Amino acid sequence: MGARDVGLPDRVPAQGLPPRVTIWEVGARDGLQNEQAVVPVEVKLEFLARLAAAGLTTLEATSFVHPRWVPQLADAEELLAGLEPVEGVRYPVLVPNERGLDRALAAGVRHIAVFGSATETFAKRNLNRTLDEQYAMFEPVVTRARAEGLDVRAYVSMCFGDPWEGPVPAAQVAAVGARLVSMGCSELSLGDTIGVATPGQVAAVVGEVAAAGVPLGSVAVHFHDTYGQALSNTLAALRLGITTVDSSAGGLGGCPYAESATGNLATEDLVWMLDGLGVQTGVDLDALADTSAWMAERLGRPSPSRVVQALRG
Repeated sequence: MGARDVGLPDRVPAQGLPPRVTIWEVGARDGLQNEQAVVPVEVKLEFLARLAAAGLTTLEATSFVHPRWVPQLADAEELLAGLEPVEGVRYPVLVPNERGLDRALAAGVRHIAVFGSATETFAKRNLNRTLDEQYAMFEPVVTRARAEGLDVRAYVSMCFGDPWEGPVPAAQVAAVGARLVSMGCSELSLGDTIGVATPGQVAAVVGEVAAAGVPLGSVAVHFHDTYGQALSNTLAALRLGITTVDSSAGGLGGCPYAESATGNLATEDLVWMLDGLGVQTGVDLDALADTSAWMAERLGRPSPSRVVQALRG
């Protein structure tokens, strides 16, 4: 049997799942940001164009973090200037502070994201703020962005486990998320930054977030596959009413906080599962696998996605 003879999975719909899932593709930002060798902006632009052609409608393009902290994304303005937007596709960018918002507004960005923490230690290490002080940093960004008509997503990292603090109380995650939503964020992405979550914990955290008054229609999940749990955790979240899932084409992106981390949930692996369950995504899996194989060649290593390996190995 040839590599392309497998085709798509047999579709056997399951009860209790949403009919459609929105994939928030993070490959061009979260996936590439830890690459040691700088990826040329022309390659990034082609990557984004290929992802859009494959049917993905939310492509997180870059970040306006200071270039000293993330050299890979120092070309943010150049990339956005060279981007040829596809109708129906949004290109959010990560904005860490007001200076980043200034740059985003100057570049004509319409969708931004801020990046918060569910734990004290990570807030101090990543933001140089306490858990409470992070809100003072985000509030003017969110307020100004909403006044300018921008859509604002809030990432919350370390929602299920922290390498310094251990398991994170679900109520603590919910309190952080509710605070960000009350500030004006229209979507909340719950991140398993070190990939330690299991389905029962997902249910507990999502349940607490809902109990805190955050509509599940505005909640997304962002799982890492460090312990091979990303797909099972995603399925658990979908059964709870979540309809937006973050993933990275080809499984690009690692986690610097766990030595064995294998990075983000691969978009191809996610689409294979959803196709098999009869859940619509609008994504052409064949085109997406081609795109990830193409990018893997440019990075000089195989794609970690199981589906890409199976279809293009």
